[in-house]
Amino acid sequence: MFATILSTLAFSTILIYAQSTPTVVCIPGQCLQGYSNTTIGARLSAPGAATDIHLVPGQYSATTSPQTLHNLLTSTSASIAASSGFNSSLLLPLNLALQPGLAVYSGSLYSGQAAFSSLPSAPVGNSSVPLTSLSIALSSGVWASVNAGSSNRVILWDSIPDVNQLPSGALGSLALTDIESASCSPTCAGSGICTSSGTCQCSAGFTGSSCESCASGFFGSNCQACPSGCSSCDDGISGSGRCLKPTVANAPSTCNCLNGVCGSNGQCTCNAGFTTAANGTACAKCSSGFFLTSTGDCQVCQLGCTQCADGTGACTTCKTGFSQDANDQTKCNPPQSITSTGTICPDGSFANGNACATCSSSCQTCTAGTSNDCILCSAGHYTFQGGCVAANSDGVCAGTNLIADNNKHECDSCGAKCTSCKIPNFSVASTANQKQCTGCLPGFFLSNGTCVNACPSGTFVSPQDNLTCLPCDSTCNTCAGSSTFCLTCSSNQLASGGKCVATCPSNTFSASGSCLTCHPDCATCSGASFNQCTSCPSSRPVLINGRCLPTCSKSQFFDPTTSSCQACDSSCSSCSGAGPSNCLACSSTTQVLRKGTCVASNCQSGTSVIAGLGVCLSDLVSVPQVSGTSTLAPLPTITGLSTPTAISKRRPLEWWEILLMALGCAFIFLVVIWCCRRRQRNQRAKKTALFATGVAVNRGKTSWRWRLIRLGEKLFGHHRSTRVVPVLPVHGSHNESMKLTKIHTANISAPSPLHGSTGEEEDIVRLIGSYQRPVSPEPSRFHTHHHRLTPVDQRSISETSHVSAPSIYSQMTGVPRRVPDPRQPVKKELTSRFSSSTLSSGEYLLPPTNLKSSKNPFWK
Repeated sequence: MFATILSTLAFSTILIYAQSTPTVVCIPGQCLQGYSNTTIGARLSAPGAATDIHLVPGQYSATTSPQTLHNLLTSTSASIAASSGFNSSLLLPLNLALQPGLAVYSGSLYSGQAAFSSLPSAPVGNSSVPLTSLSIALSSGVWASVNAGSSNRVILWDSIPDVNQLPSGALGSLALTDIESASCSPTCAGSGICTSSGTCQCSAGFTGSSCESCASGFFGSNCQACPSGCSSCDDGISGSGRCLKPTVANAPSTCNCLNGVCGSNGQCTCNAGFTTAANGTACAKCSSGFFLTSTGDCQVCQLGCTQCADGTGACTTCKTGFSQDANDQTKCNPPQSITSTGTICPDGSFANGNACATCSSSCQTCTAGTSNDCILCSAGHYTFQGGCVAANSDGVCAGTNLIADNNKHECDSCGAKCTSCKIPNFSVASTANQKQCTGCLPGFFLSNGTCVNACPSGTFVSPQDNLTCLPCDSTCNTCAGSSTFCLTCSSNQLASGGKCVATCPSNTFSASGSCLTCHPDCATCSGASFNQCTSCPSSRPVLINGRCLPTCSKSQFFDPTTSSCQACDSSCSSCSGAGPSNCLACSSTTQVLRKGTCVASNCQSGTSVIAGLGVCLSDLVSVPQVSGTSTLAPLPTITGLSTPTAISKRRPLEWWEILLMALGCAFIFLVVIWCCRRRQRNQRAKKTALFATGVAVNRGKTSWRWRLIRLGEKLFGHHRSTRVVPVLPVHGSHNESMKLTKIHTANISAPSPLHGSTGEEEDIVRLIGSYQRPVSPEPSRFHTHHHRLTPVDQRSISETSHVSAPSIYSQMTGVPRRVPDPRQPVKKELTSRFSSSTLSSGEYLLPPTNLKSSKNPFWK
């Protein structure tokens, strides 16, 4: 398989550049003009461009320098021609990298003819392919195993720009033996291949997360399928593949049958005594005239009984004229044959009117003269379906698969699982328990005259008929396939490869009396698992934690003298041996490989070592010297090769774009204004409705004015303010004008004792003026009532009606006035019988008289 996969490494001419043709070779951030035969990477071109550009593997974007490279990368007409193994899609950002696999080049420094091989889809085994290339490119995260010479195995982790610069131990004729991704953890077993996605892809027949075991029905180190015609074999990595259970053709279960044989037409032919059950399963219950025994067989009822009970065989229905035996419930006794004159006819005769007539020669007793009227058949004959039939030397009833029963004098069934049976050396003295099965239902095996599910220990299924269980050889406890192929042995010996041995040979281990083969990853082992290795083969030499692995880590090499992994020299990123002279690639980006040693790169023209390739950009491009001694053609002048990329600014907007933006903004502004005005109308409508119903409206508690006031109070530490809200009178049916009218009428009818009737106007003035009088520390006006000085009653605006509503300023802003409202001046102190105690009773609400003083009565 490996040779087929790597046949693509046959070289083909791809992207060969003549040394005489000048070109530009670029890496991200730098370009160099000169002459180059490098074919690794891709060629970038565009119509009208000054020159084509060869791109070395790297990450390219729209801002990559220099300017010439940027212009070509962002050109809408640019095209790309990729080398073998590289993606040819020009989509930015462009990650120009080798696809998972290996590329070889006929020339050094990745020049000349190129060929590529992707990762194999299955393990390569022991195959190898010669490598005649001078440079090798490996994709990231991939390792390759090569043989240098006869036995020197080298693992490559990095690209090799020149195989002649490898260590002396790695030089010689190289042959590729394996290539695989290193992204799987844990490492795949030898039967699996690690894919670039980090999963193990198994060979046919293998399974497991690491492809470490055989799937069911497969056996051996190669996990090959069990033999044909075998449904079960000795499978598994350590299995022998011997057939344990042949494939069953026409099994009863294939046609919903239990005790019968499925025909080619899908119909089931039942064994004698069976019929279809009530649930539809064919051959699942006993037929009429048969009963079910404790062993699952259907046996015929006794003579004269047409129906009997399962388990006991007790007769439940006798033939017409027969009567159940009082001593044996399984029997039905025949009627006596008596003539019309009362004479009892002897055996062999029957009553025929007034005389006894002779029975048929086939009958011993009968009820009439024909052979179908026999009660008991003559010697050597047995009752079957109302008649008498003879039996052969094997006791088989003629024309049937039934066995002759000398006790019942009937033909009885062979058994549920037997399709045929016999009684050896049959005679009149033979009994039914001497019968032996000669055929079994599909899926059953014949062992000592009975049909069994599997052959017992010490026997094996005959490969000739796949039916008969034959005994193993005396040296074997168990065997398979033949009597001498031992699975286990007697005399404390061990079975190995079918033979009995005293000790297990190499590459096997002892388990359950057998020598089982080690896992194919191991040379020797302590168990069958792939992590129970004690030594390793040459293809997987690294023994770690019981597993044999193909490689050490990238910065290590395998030391065969100690059979362990050793660290590379610090100057090496990968190596083939100890010391600084066995490097396969350099760990420093300023060094290159020379004869296995990492030395200073000495890159020219201001270039550096290309990451992943281990070579300077100047080594890939030949630049003519100024001296003019070179015969190469002069280089054309190309602008922008050393100019950093200048990203052009965004173009200015066109006039129509600006107009569309302005119109869009205006439309959005109008929509916002319309929504705000509509919201305000809705709010006003709600407040109007509330006012009309007489409910106090809490104006402005969520308005921007109120939130602004609260913000100022929080910033300057002021006490929280309280809104003054008008409150309707306690009794809605009496407004304030009606109350004033009542007062006026009372004054007319009862003049004040102090001032007389002419003082009613002054009382009214004083009553109105007492509203919203602020409480202040200054002296207030007092009046005398019963020779005591008391403050004049004050009422807040919240306790008044619309007649004494707050000022326009308070209504508009929702904030109470900071100074007392102007009042009508009072010329003299008047007392009236309408004092505050009088006003506080009934339907008037008086303001509290013990208000706490503050700088402003409207702030709390």
